[in-house]
Amino acid sequence: MEGALLDTSNIPPSIRRQWAQPDIPIIVRSGLKGDKLTARLPYRADNRQWLTGLATGNRRPTIRFAHMEKSWKLPLSWLNRFVDGALDRYGRVYVVQPFREMEKCAPACRKAAGHDCQCSCMGANHGASDGNGWFDVSDTFSFRWGPQEAAIRLMTRRT
Repeated sequence: MEGALLDTSNIPPSIRRQWAQPDIPIIVRSGLKGDKLTARLPYRADNRQWLTGLATGNRRPTIRFAHMEKSWKLPLSWLNRFVDGALDRYGRVYVVQPFREMEKCAPACRKAAGHDCQCSCMGANHGASDGNGWFDVSDTFSFRWGPQEAAIRLMTRRT
């Protein structure tokens, strides 16, 4: 999939807007196996040199510019060093990463017969009496992961 255009069809509009803005760097970790980081930087003539300078030790991984996306492809292991470097250089950076919300409930709630629910699900699963993806840790605690989504956050340099 490397070299393919960044698929924005299932990316929320707020993230697409941030990707399109030209002033703040943005780094995307897709969460897909084998995918590289995708970074877009404000234009500077020395961007390649700056990115190359993020390498440590004797290893010099491939840094590639993807012309169709107007972005850089970087090793996945460079997330922290890219963010730290971008904060030093630009003062702020958008970070896009996958996340999954964790729901909490309890078997007693899902098997309940009344309307009184004092569980963290706030009644959403009350009396549903199904497993439906729940992992029961104990009689008083169950959890399940929601669908994977993309989250964006703006990080700023500490002053």
